[in-house]
Amino acid sequence: MPRPKNSMQLRNQHIFITGGSSGIGLSVARQAAVAGARLSLVGRDAAKLSAASATVRAETPSTPEIVTIPADVSSESAVLAALQIAEAVHGPIDILITSAGVARPGYFEEIPVSVFERTMAVNYFGTLYAIKAVVPSMRARAHGSIVLISSGAGLVGLFGYTPYAPSKFALRGLAETLRAELKPAGIAVTIVYPPDTDTPQLIEENLTKPPETKALTAGGGLWTSDAVARVTLDAVRCGRFSVTPGFQLTILSWLHSLIAPILHWSFDRVAARARREADAKGTSK
Repeated sequence: MPRPKNSMQLRNQHIFITGGSSGIGLSVARQAAVAGARLSLVGRDAAKLSAASATVRAETPSTPEIVTIPADVSSESAVLAALQIAEAVHGPIDILITSAGVARPGYFEEIPVSVFERTMAVNYFGTLYAIKAVVPSMRARAHGSIVLISSGAGLVGLFGYTPYAPSKFALRGLAETLRAELKPAGIAVTIVYPPDTDTPQLIEENLTKPPETKALTAGGGLWTSDAVARVTLDAVRCGRFSVTPGFQLTILSWLHSLIAPILHWSFDRVAARARREADAKGTSK
């Protein structure tokens, strides 16, 4: 069977990954290296980037030079500078994967507005800046793939994720509109909605996650970053638009609008039960 028009092979492709120093981004880098890609990794911590590069090289010694650029993706100028550095080594970006993200769950009234602003700056605008920068070159070459890492919280709003869920919903809207605009130009768009994934970010989230949120997210299971990376790169290879790892998120993505009233009723029951249990233990708000 012939490959879809907008499919993408990984060998010799320049893959630029934000959030590439840990979690899903690092797992994507490791698997892409095995497939023969040329890598550029962006993250805020230079030491973590160096360690990530060493990990990839140890596993795949034949990997070409790995470009690592410390940068905060919430700054457009930092993103543009990182792209210039990467392209000076490996040429134009063939595949952009925006995995950088932050999450700080909690009760709405207790979360400062600054957290909402920072979350949107990193999760949404940090993605937008990179996409805006690479699309002109991809369009000129009629070649490219863009992957946005959203979240299961980008499909349905969850208790305790008032800063995070809107930023991930915004990525869904961006991806759906870009898909329509960029497909005729030969540019594929993929959006991924991972469930809870065993990453350093999840460990950080759990420090402030309300008991109601823990109860709700427990039902989605825990994925490994390697498993999420695998389905992500499979989607890039075959040009698939939407990736919902796991049965529950897949059903949710198909039926969300139809079953929203049932979901709200169910979520409210789970949250109320979690609150009662937390009250009994003296651990709630």
